[in-house]
Amino acid sequence: MRLHRPYFAVTAALAVSVLGITAFHHTDEGDVHPAHVRAEGAESSASTTGASVPPSAAPSQTVRSRPQLPSQLPGLGPKTLAHIPPGTRQVLVVTGTAKNAASSQAVLWRRVDGGWLRGEVWAAHNGYRGWTDRHYEGDLHSPIGVFGLTDAGGRLADPGTKLPYHRSGAFSVTGTGFEGEPLDGSFDYVVALNYNRQPGTSPMDGTKPLGASRGGGIWIHVDHGGPTHACISLSKAHMRQLLRALDPADHPVAVLGDAASLAH
Repeated sequence: MRLHRPYFAVTAALAVSVLGITAFHHTDEGDVHPAHVRAEGAESSASTTGASVPPSAAPSQTVRSRPQLPSQLPGLGPKTLAHIPPGTRQVLVVTGTAKNAASSQAVLWRRVDGGWLRGEVWAAHNGYRGWTDRHYEGDLHSPIGVFGLTDAGGRLADPGTKLPYHRSGAFSVTGTGFEGEPLDGSFDYVVALNYNRQPGTSPMDGTKPLGASRGGGIWIHVDHGGPTHACISLSKAHMRQLLRALDPADHPVAVLGDAASLAH
């Protein structure tokens, strides 16, 4: 029996080419991995017969999808976002549970590859009477707004921050809070909020550009287990983490307020 040679050659080449087809499968995380089954010499066989190698027969590689980071900070509206300086790459967002509530949550966000990477969620306290967009001395509200974080200090030694750190025994405090909790150790670590103060000075500096009636000396400090006069408080462990994370090169700021106000 006589074989028709051209037909046989093309059929064999196509069979080899099929072996080069790539099979894909998805993991539970949504990553795509190519599983190539490829016959040695498939490309040369295909080229001699004029058959093209399918695109899926490209060299094996693992394709990993990266998590999509938000391009804007979640929960912040256009009015709030407009007050964050363009060069800022670290933002501590402290969100109150309600306008008149003294409990809140803090999250340190970091700018990475054009998006925002979220840190841990930390429990926090704020002013006894909640939040205000126009703070006055003694009103027991924390101010709503965006404030620079340029200076730190405390009664204890510097835990390793890149911010200027002023250690002093003057950061001692005694007495009890609004719920009878002891205040001892509340100022072991502090970060000054640039509200009515001169940036680049110790948190203890008393300069008040807006005048004494507008309050001042508002810090992020160690939590004592209850509401504050106007400050933001975090656990001692989280204060150490915050101090070690903040970097002046990233122009860090704090964004403070209740959820409804920050959404504007």
